[in-house]
Amino acid sequence: MSVVTFISHDGEKHEAPLEEGESLMRIAIGNAIPGIDGDCGGEAACGTCHVIVDDQWIDEVGRSTAAEEEMLAMNPEREPCSRLSCQMTMTESCGGLVVRLPEFQM
Repeated sequence: MSVVTFISHDGEKHEAPLEEGESLMRIAIGNAIPGIDGDCGGEAACGTCHVIVDDQWIDEVGRSTAAEEEMLAMNPEREPCSRLSCQMTMTESCGGLVVRLPEFQM
């Protein structure tokens, strides 16, 4: 089974099974990954599911959309490979994806 790895700001790793067709945020919440809140339920309206995609994966998952940019622009922990996990739909090719979590969600 393919997994997605979430790395907390302090280096702790959490793995969750990849669910094809599901958003990364829903996978995180469904597997009680600490550091992903998803307060708006996946509408790209709160920024509490911010992740930093590992550089080697950004071409596979894509860059942030205009809607994401509105939320991420307000985040002091934003990085070039930042995404809102609610806007990332997982595919089979995302198996092994690694994302880092910021210290704080906005």
